[in-house]
Amino acid sequence: MAQTDKPKDELIIGRNPIMEALKADRELNQLFVARGERSGSIGKIISLAKQKGIPIKETDAKKLDYMSGGGVHQGVAAFCAAHDYSTLEDIFALAEQRNEPPFIIICDEIEDPHNLGAIIRTADAVGAHGVVVPKRRSAALTGIVAKSSAGALEYVKVARVTNLAAALEQMKQKNVWLYCSDMDGEDYKKVDYAGGVGLVIGSEGKGVSRLIREKCDFVVSLPMKGKINSLNASVAAAVLMYAVAEGR
Repeated sequence: MAQTDKPKDELIIGRNPIMEALKADRELNQLFVARGERSGSIGKIISLAKQKGIPIKETDAKKLDYMSGGGVHQGVAAFCAAHDYSTLEDIFALAEQRNEPPFIIICDEIEDPHNLGAIIRTADAVGAHGVVVPKRRSAALTGIVAKSSAGALEYVKVARVTNLAAALEQMKQKNVWLYCSDMDGEDYKKVDYAGGVGLVIGSEGKGVSRLIREKCDFVVSLPMKGKINSLNASVAAAVLMYAVAEGR
């Protein structure tokens, strides 16, 4: 399939269509509800979305009008994912199928869809088994991510987890060592990446969060010789992914 033909995230509007999408377990990136609207079936829609861990955002009715292009939204709209999500178990199963120690990329609140797409593209290039993103405060699998990945989204498993810290603990139970990219760490070239690797990439603005950093076994840093003290998240991720791949 050509890159220009990649699926885009789909907008669903109206109470019945969204309720049916929820019942059918379609992957929804986000639910938008008109501010103050709770009448009729919208309360049930919100409740079901919360059960499934789908991010919910209140917004102005005028914004819903704009998003819906004049369609009858009945106070609610939702974006479907441009691609189905996998599970953490799917990622471990792929590593086992390849007879390789797991190599997983963990995105800690990467919010720029272009960065997430670029990370997925590099993950495919280095043979990583999958990418993990949190459900909240993270770019979802939108059409922009699909396009930025240059087709790699079709081949890389992306798991979306409710609790990133709990997911890291699950990885540790599978003998995966956790490495995060942050300042004041060990030179990334001097670190041993043998065995299972979970590589944590921090957000564009704040880096790796304190809780996630505390879960990691190693902190690695890229040498910075210029006047800027950080790299773009996807660029740093690419350098470190190749270092891991070479060390394996």
